[in-house]
Amino acid sequence: MPETLNGRKRINEYLKENKISYSTLATLYGMNKQDVSDYLSGRKQTPAATRFILALIKAFGLPYEGK
Repeated sequence: MPETLNGRKRINEYLKENKISYSTLATLYGMNKQDVSDYLSGRKQTPAATRFILALIKAFGLPYEGK
């Protein structure tokens, strides 16, 4: 499973800059808010978490590699 730390960091920065809450993401993606929080904090590192993180990176047009 790929390491998602860099992606999670970029997503959380994007969410903060754009004032998007975990609740909003949960609603948009039909998910539980706690799962969104667990995935983006790294508490749950499952294949589903990785797929969600990759989907957000793509949806937000974020770079994954480098700084």
